[in-house]
Formats: sequence, structure tokens, C-alpha cells
Amino acid sequence: MKIAYFDAFSGISGDMVIGALLDLGLSLDLLKAECSKLPLTGYTLHQSERVHSGIHAIKFDVSINTQQHERSFRSIADMLEASPLSRAVKTTALRIFTRLAEAEARVHNTSVADVHFHEVGAVDSILDIVGAAIGFEALEIQAMYASPLPMGSGFVSSRHGTLPVPGPATTELVKGMPVRFEDGQSELVTPTGAAILAALAQPGPPLFSITQVGYGAGARTLADRPNVLRVCLGHPVSGVQHEQLLVLETNIDDLNPEWYEYVMEQLFAAGARDVFLSPVQMKKNRPGIFLWVLCAPQDQGQLSDIIFNETSTLGIRSYPVDRLALRREQKAVQTKYGLVRVKVAYQPNGQVNCAPEYDDCKRLAQEKNIALKLVYEAALQGAKSEPGQDESL
Repeated sequence: MKIAYFDAFSGISGDMVIGALLDLGLSLDLLKAECSKLPLTGYTLHQSERVHSGIHAIKFDVSINTQQHERSFRSIADMLEASPLSRAVKTTALRIFTRLAEAEARVHNTSVADVHFHEVGAVDSILDIVGAAIGFEALEIQAMYASPLPMGSGFVSSRHGTLPVPGPATTELVKGMPVRFEDGQSELVTPTGAAILAALAQPGPPLFSITQVGYGAGARTLADRPNVLRVCLGHPVSGVQHEQLLVLETNIDDLNPEWYEYVMEQLFAAGARDVFLSPVQMKKNRPGIFLWVLCAPQDQGQLSDIIFNETSTLGIRSYPVDRLALRREQKAVQTKYGLVRVKVAYQPNGQVNCAPEYDDCKRLAQEKNIALKLVYEAALQGAKSEPGQDESL
């Protein structure tokens, strides 16, 4: 599994992310070709070299030659969905824009659907976010981690007037992430940069072996630090990964039991790592349901909203947990019955465990009118016979 660690000692912005990805091997020609799939005009993409404190970095720029205007979250989402970009790029970009819209909605006390982006709705910011998603797919990055963020200080000008640093939307976005306030003499973390990490990254760093290092340059020269974003690519060095997660839980005694399946589906679709229900006896000995959700810290807001919107609970408890998890990945295995996804987990002693996806096995068993266990065994055998797999599967 390839992971990326964002060492944001000088902060982070969308253009710094793409600059680092270009330094890591992302092709500018590929980036241009993929971005051209969006119905946006009046811009050019280019890269240059910068040196900050002796560190060579790539500066990515979007030059605009037409007048800019604000766009709604819905119009951007519709534009992404209608484009011929890959499904992975669309999903990643939409997840980032969704986190931005949720932050803006909280700041301005409105709904996500009614959010209109000002600076972030401009062509350059859209290309920063979509370009980052393109780079993550091109470099095959599967997991992301981030250092504590320096939140800077001072004030900045915006369409809404003068705002404190960090801005209200940025502050909303970094909830659940480790930060350092009063670190830096200007704005170091932009809303776009914060949204990328809030949507995709976990606090880090993990235990991993570095294979590549890339630097993305910022636009300004900072007096107290080199204005670069360092991104390290690598692979976990152990079969066990340490994760910092959150638990959300609540007790419910007055919800139609038919609705719990839908609630669980919505939570999993929004990024929950695990969800379970357990029967409990509540006050006055009323039977109830204990709802438990495991999630990344950056997903707390979205998952809490789902619980409040889809159930009758009046409150949600939350607390941090540490989890040790086996390194895992998903592979597609071709069997004589069809394609089956298989989850592969790597143990510290070198052994490998495989588990075919039940839904794939069920679908093929029904299509071929054969026993489910035959499809399952064929997928398991196919995973064992792949080159490089341990015979202890």
C-alpha cells in the first residue's frame, strides 16, 4: 500500500499540494489533459522551480485571463458528475468540495445545498482541488497522513471583509486535526489546503519507509521558515498500523426499527469505519438500541449530522480511541465464475489472510445457480495462487 505524509511545517494550500505531486512524478501534460475534461476556459497551467532556504521545490500556478464569478456547491458537484473524469477522481474531488461546503454552511448558518463559494468557486481553486485528486490517482496514493498544522496569525481580506487568521471556514475544516495556533506571521493554511487534508488525511505520521520526497512551493517568501510543503511517499514497514480514531455512540428507544438498515447504509457511505447496533434496556426498563460508530476524526461532523437527521436521538457521545490494524488492501481475483473482490490482510509474522467479498460471491452464485461456497473457495484459491502470496493464506 502506498501512503503519503504531508509535512506541513509551513502550512498548506491547493497549489502547494499539486506542486509537491509534480515533484513526485505527476506529469503536467497528464494534469492538463485531465483538467481539460471540465467545462472551464480562460486558464493555463504551468510549473516552475523555486528555491526556499536551499530547498528546490516546484511552484504550480493557474493563470486566469477571464473574469471570475462565484459558483454554488451544487453547480460544481453537477459539473464534476457530468464530466468524463474517472470515478475515483470525481469521488475524491466531490468529497473535498463537500467538506468545504459543510464548513461554509456552518459559518454562514445555511444549508449545504445553498452554499455559494466565492474564492473557492473560482477556476483556479476548482483546478487546485480537481488537480490534487488527479495527482492522488496518478501516483496511486491509497492513504494520507498529515503533521500538525501551523495556523498562522494576523488578518486577511475576503469578499466578506477583513477576517482573522485562521479564517472561520478554515477553523471549521481543521476540527479534529492537531493544530498550532499563533504559529506563523500570516495565513499559512488556506481553506483549499485545509479541505484536502480534512477530507482525506489522518493525523500522523505512521510508521513507514520513505521511497520518495517531493516539495511544493508557496507563492511568498516567509521570514521564519522555508515556504514549502513536503510530501513523503512510502510503504508501511509493519503489518500493523496505528490509527487515531473516534467513537460516536448514542442510545435510542423510539425509532422505527425498520429504519436502522438505512441509517447504517448512510453512515457507511459517508466514511464510517464500522457501525453496529446492540439491544439495551433503558430508563423505565424500556427496550432500546445502542448505536456505535467508529470513524476518522475529520468525518465526525458529517456522521453526526446523519445520526441527528436520520434518527430520533437528542445527543451523541464521542471520545478518541487508538486502534492497531493490520495493513490491508483489496484485490480483484478472476475465477471461473467471474470477478471477485478479495480483502487481503498482512500479519506482522508475514502471514497473509484473505476474505472474499460476500456480496460478489452471492451475486455470482445466484447468476450461475451454484452453491455460494464454491464461488468463495474459488476466489480464495485464486488469491492464494497469485504471485508473491504466502502459502499460509
